Amino acid sequence: MQTSTDPADSNVDLGPAFKWPIRVYYEDTDAGGVVYYANYLKFFERCRTEWLRSFGIDQAILARDQGLQFVVAQIESKYHAPAQLDDELLIEARVVGLGRCSMTFEQIAQRAGLALASARIKIACVDSRRRPARLPEVIRAGFRVRNVKPSPSANG
Repeated sequence: MQTSTDPADSNVDLGPAFKWPIRVYYEDTDAGGVVYYANYLKFFERCRTEWLRSFGIDQAILARDQGLQFVVAQIESKYHAPAQLDDELLIEARVVGLGRCSMTFEQIAQRAGLALASARIKIACVDSRRRPARLPEVIRAGFRVRNVKPSPSANG
């Protein structure tokens, strides 16, 4: 995947990839019998949501209690091979960039080790007025445990 020039998104190892298994259902496929391209973005979203849950973050409660939400700010995706009905896929999410108000993920959808789709996705944390907001402390603390600090020159 292409790297970003944003200092907050430098290629650093922020821990192991989070993995989430899924199965392809009929609703995920198109008329040709393969996974519709946009559904990979849904798979990636679900994996990131479960990654947040692994930190104990419920997005509905975060929005209600702290007025914070996560939004996709940028995405670059590539499709390598098709998935089909009933395939078992493994979706991975790895944080490769951490800013004050954003995280950058590299994600991959694979079947039996074969890359099907990949993406680099920048997620921004915003407040209830959709303005950039500092990442929740529980996420930042999780990275501090691994001795990873946000880029000091990063705006978000």
